[in-house]
Amino acid sequence: MIQENTTGARKKRALIHALYESPIGPEEIEAMSFAAIDREAPSHNFPPDEWLIARRMIHTTANFTLAGALRFSKDAICSAVKALRAGAAIYSDSNMIKSGVSVARLQSVNANYTKEKIVCHVADADVAAESKNTGLPRSLFAARKAKDILNGGVALFGNAPVALMELNRLILEEGVRPALVVAMPVGFVHVVESKEELMSLGVPYIALEGRLGGSPLAVSVIHSLCALAVADKEVAN
Repeated sequence: MIQENTTGARKKRALIHALYESPIGPEEIEAMSFAAIDREAPSHNFPPDEWLIARRMIHTTANFTLAGALRFSKDAICSAVKALRAGAAIYSDSNMIKSGVSVARLQSVNANYTKEKIVCHVADADVAAESKNTGLPRSLFAARKAKDILNGGVALFGNAPVALMELNRLILEEGVRPALVVAMPVGFVHVVESKEELMSLGVPYIALEGRLGGSPLAVSVIHSLCALAVADKEVAN
């Protein structure tokens, strides 16, 4: 919109003024976003609980093509909800995920959750030393160090395919069985095959096929699972 100032000069009116005059809060903006996604998304066969996860991933990226690559094991949501309600530890392959996961959302499911229950070893000194000595990525040793947490925990991968490959080895060779693996590392090396291997191992997973992925997507999935766990608890009560 163009307005005239006191000198008669014409100036452009900033868009933000419309929001000043008709305030919309974050909850309403989110609801409007979800309505737009529901309206504009291509047809799909996701059941309601899986669509809730897919929709938030689309909301995170504004990328509708993600839905076509999203895969669920049949036991994924049930196992994840059960684990979150029990307060299972959460492993993240990057500190970006650890920073992004909302403790408040976790506590809405189980009040005992704290930031310390979200574990990321990638910046630990001993992990860095092993990486330097071997020439292998730190993410590999960070996943190996978290073996006890990964067994029965919820594992979030949004960054490091090598870490997912090490988890796959722990599943195959050492009997580790996570309650859920969110397999969404991103990139061009080891990414596709790390996800394909994970999906062949018979553990609960939510995975994004192909090269797409990223830490924000892994965070969006755990937040959706919290919402599902809360809804499940309300139905049970």
